[in-house]
Amino acid sequence: MRIRRVSFDHPDAVKLNDQVQAEYAVRYGDDGDATPMASSDFDPPNGIYLIAYDEHDTPVASGGWRAQDVNDEGNLDGDAELKRMFVVEQVRGRGLARRILAALEEDARAAGRVRMVLETGLKQPEAIALYTSSGYEPCAKFGYYRHHEASRCFAKSL
Repeated sequence: MRIRRVSFDHPDAVKLNDQVQAEYAVRYGDDGDATPMASSDFDPPNGIYLIAYDEHDTPVASGGWRAQDVNDEGNLDGDAELKRMFVVEQVRGRGLARRILAALEEDARAAGRVRMVLETGLKQPEAIALYTSSGYEPCAKFGYYRHHEASRCFAKSL
């Protein structure tokens, strides 16, 4: 697998984003994640978006981070918010999410971010397992879904 930096509006990023949104819709019975995001949120040095490609150059996994500082949604200065972590079903269980997560953490640290934060939901137990096994701990809720009962937020010092 090769991991490449792309823009959030790259055609492969859009394709994977559509797939993760469809999965969220099935899991939560809604239209997917409504968190406002712009492609520029992931432009270095204030973020990055990564895609893993298989040996056939097919996009199979994604993830990004975007800079957040203290705001009315509960973020703190120096936060790097993890977004759109996703692995297509056919290649799950091969460590791709862990590889992307490590690359995102390294990049956020190099950009001067001090804490990686993420929001996920109770209907994503495999995501919760990935994050907790990677050193993330529950934190105060933040972000678009901070008032939702099924929302869970995690943080890890960088």
